[in-house]
Amino acid sequence: MLALIRYSVPSGQAEEFLKQAHEIIGILAAQPGYVRGRVVRSVDEPELWALVSEWEGAGFYRRALGAARMVMYPLMTLMLNEPSAFEDVDRP
Repeated sequence: MLALIRYSVPSGQAEEFLKQAHEIIGILAAQPGYVRGRVVRSVDEPELWALVSEWEGAGFYRRALGAARMVMYPLMTLMLNEPSAFEDVDRP
């Protein structure tokens, strides 16, 4: 399962955002079911960032969000309100 949380980050906040995003990835990485994660930025729109993570299943991801919510809270004003959990449909 792929989790994609997108953020609109003004250029003046990019450094602080990146620091907090790496902290979030660190917390998520310690949770059961975590496979891998990274912080990415759009090459076409530099103010568009995303936390991308892969999970063994949606339940693991949703529980991990609870563990990371206090660290994620300060970035919520930058978060784009859209679905974030995507299931694999091309697996055999």
